[in-house]
Amino acid sequence: MNLKFEGQQRQFDDLKMLFYWGFSILFTLFIFMLGYMIWDRRTAMQPISMQASMAEANSSKLILTLREYSKKHPELAEILKSQGFL
Repeated sequence: MNLKFEGQQRQFDDLKMLFYWGFSILFTLFIFMLGYMIWDRRTAMQPISMQASMAEANSSKLILTLREYSKKHPELAEILKSQGFL
């Protein structure tokens, strides 16, 4: 009779350990996702202003480069004049 109860007790202990592991993994994933959402939200707000200033800087560099290149190529100069860049 004791052998039967010991077997059941071992099964309950195994089941209890499975629940502990399962809840631990779920809790860890929940904390990770919460941290990721906070990090993503914070980084998503910053690049808007930085991207705009970088795009303006790149655009001005590109226009200056095209102006210099158009001095040797009159076809490009005509295109830039028609678009209002020269």
